[in-house]
Amino acid sequence: MLQKEFVLVYGDAFVDYIADDKSNTSFTKFLGGATINVAAGASRIGTPSALITISGEDETSSFVRSEIIKEGVNLNYSIYAPEKRVSGVYVHLTEDNERIFKDYVDETPDLQVCPEQLNEEAFQKASVFNICSGTMFHPTALETTRKGVELALKNDVIIAVDANIRPLRWKSEHICRSTIMSFFESTDILKLSDEELLFLTETETLQSGLTALKKWDIPIILITVGEHGTYAIFNGEVTHIPTEKVEPVDTTGAGDAFMAGILRYVHFNGVPSTHEDMDKCVRFANHLGALAATKLGALTALPCYDEIKSRL
Repeated sequence: MLQKEFVLVYGDAFVDYIADDKSNTSFTKFLGGATINVAAGASRIGTPSALITISGEDETSSFVRSEIIKEGVNLNYSIYAPEKRVSGVYVHLTEDNERIFKDYVDETPDLQVCPEQLNEEAFQKASVFNICSGTMFHPTALETTRKGVELALKNDVIIAVDANIRPLRWKSEHICRSTIMSFFESTDILKLSDEELLFLTETETLQSGLTALKKWDIPIILITVGEHGTYAIFNGEVTHIPTEKVEPVDTTGAGDAFMAGILRYVHFNGVPSTHEDMDKCVRFANHLGALAATKLGALTALPCYDEIKSRL
C-alpha cells in the first residue's frame, strides 16, 4: 500500500462575488465554499491536502485553480472539463453592513465529477476522505460520493462526514435527511452543528438527537454548539469540551476551521483511541474555530500555521 500522504476532500469549487460597497454595483471575486475552506484550512495549518473537484477553461475556473494552488492544495486528482463553469453567489451588503446571499449562479449544474473519473491512487495515498452534503442533491455527484466512500473503505481510509446541510438545495427535507444518513453506516467521524443534529434526527433536544444517532454506532460524533464548544461522543460516552471566549466578528468560516483541525489531528495521529486523545483533538479544533470567528470572511479568516503552532 502506498504511503498515506494527505487528507482527501471531495466537493464543489465555489466563488463568492462580494459587493465592494453598499451600492452593490461592483463586486470582488473570492474563492469560497465549504469544501474549499476545509481543504485550504487543513493546508494552512500544515496538513497536506488534496481536492477532488471539477473546473473549466473560463476565467473564473482559472482563478479558482490558481487560488487553490496558492493555498497549497493538491489538484492532481481534480477534473478539467473545458465547458464547466464554476458556480457562485453574489453577496450584497445591507445598510447595517450585513452580508446577504442575493443571486446564485450555476450555468453547468449537470457537469460533475463522474464516478469513473475517480483515481484510486488518491484513495491509496489518503489518510482521511472528507465529504459533505453540498453536492449530494445532484444524482451524479451523489453517485460519485458513494463511489468515493467505496474506494475509501477498500483502501482503509478514515471516512469523515461534515454534513454542512443546505436544505433549500434539496427537493424535500425527507430526501435530504435520508440521503445524508445513508452514509452513516460507513462513517468514522461525523461532524454536525446542533441545528443539523436536530434537523436530521427530527428531535427537539440535544440529548434526544444523540440518542437517535446511537443506532449507527458511529465511532466519533462531534456536535458543535458555537461559543459553547463541542459535544464529543466517543465510545458511546458524551463529553462537553468548551472553547475559549473570543469577541466574534464573523462566524462564517468557524465550522470549516474546526473541521480542518480535526483532519490535521487525525492525519498525523490517527483516530483518537483514548478520551485524553479525543479531548486534545477537539480542544485544538475548537481553538481554530474560535480564531476564525475573530476575523471577517470564510477562507480569509482561516488560521495559518504560525498562529497555531504553539498549540500542537
